[in-house]
Amino acid sequence: MTMTSKKGMNSKIIIYTDGSSRGNPGPGGYGIVLISGSHRKELSKGYKLTTNNRMELLAVIVGLEALKFENCSVTIYTDSKYVADAVEKKWVFQWEQKNFKRKKNIDFWKRFLIIYRKHQIKFIWIKGHDNNKENEICDKLAVKASNSSNLLVDEGYIESVHNVRNIFNFTKSQAPSLKSQAPSLKSQILNSKKKRKNTTNYK
Repeated sequence: MTMTSKKGMNSKIIIYTDGSSRGNPGPGGYGIVLISGSHRKELSKGYKLTTNNRMELLAVIVGLEALKFENCSVTIYTDSKYVADAVEKKWVFQWEQKNFKRKKNIDFWKRFLIIYRKHQIKFIWIKGHDNNKENEICDKLAVKASNSSNLLVDEGYIESVHNVRNIFNFTKSQAPSLKSQAPSLKSQILNSKKKRKNTTNYK
């Protein structure tokens, strides 16, 4: 998808993003609105088992990966303090220096930093559900995606769960649901990896 009219830093892009998760962890999705001049594009995807923060971060990643050219001037509007503060307050770069020790969503943060360094990016935090038209559209896209019948597997989340000791040491109300889903989802991951050699293309 092309959202730029020129190569280089003269291309100004606005990206609105939102992520959603029912249950946290639970079914989730992301919604994105990309705007460049008169051009506009909406993107969304849903996942079987994920978290809200992962979907918020993935929305930003996919939005940036959708840009055809590098060195664009990008303004990202998000209602996620987790994402906006991590970048604008430079936390994520400190995490990177420490190899993301004891941090969550390492797979997505590493993927984000790769695309982040290809553009000039500014994050603006906006309050969710505050009558911001584009943010509301992103929210609806994310929720709709999380309720779709064609949900994808968030491989990074499932693998992180299986790599943690006592992975089902949650509250009694959470554990049965997650434990019942994990084996099936792990099987899907293994099957999907047999069908491809490279990482998932979210574009």
